[in-house]
Amino acid sequence: MEVEVKFRVDFEETRRKIESLGALFVREELQEDVYFSLPLPKLLRVRKLDNLGKAFLTYKEIKDLGRNEEFDEFEVEVSDFEATVEILKRLGFEEDVVVRKRRLVYRLGDVTFELNDVEGLGGFLDIEVISDDVEKAKKKIWDVAKLLGLSEDDVEPRLYQELIREAMRNEKKDEKS
Repeated sequence: MEVEVKFRVDFEETRRKIESLGALFVREELQEDVYFSLPLPKLLRVRKLDNLGKAFLTYKEIKDLGRNEEFDEFEVEVSDFEATVEILKRLGFEEDVVVRKRRLVYRLGDVTFELNDVEGLGGFLDIEVISDDVEKAKKKIWDVAKLLGLSEDDVEPRLYQELIREAMRNEKKDEKS
């Protein structure tokens, strides 16, 4: 089970704090995610990692939609991002939104930090632990979050997909005014 909490953060300040904890830098990713319309709590996306030359098809099911902390996730590497997107469209899946981000990945023990600079939205930090013991994983996440100066007030429970949709709606409202 993947357990994660997403926080809205200042990208550079949080990068410095993560590094000061002694977390090991793993990699940088330039991601483009194409999400398809499915009723929540289900998510379907195709992700392209531009700088790594890889692509993945991912299905996620959110266990607690109100918190977006626990996921069942199935992911397979695909050889062709564009062809995979086209196959899904031809199967009848509707493209919903595209999310582009720069991600820095760090590890500290069994805790993964995914520091994201999301195009049009700003900085976010996903703190993730993979564990069969959900409560133990949540405690570990919150212990580390506190070390970074993060609290419940910094949590962003909405999915990137939802945030992008909201930003697009706000843009349309601004254009009409």
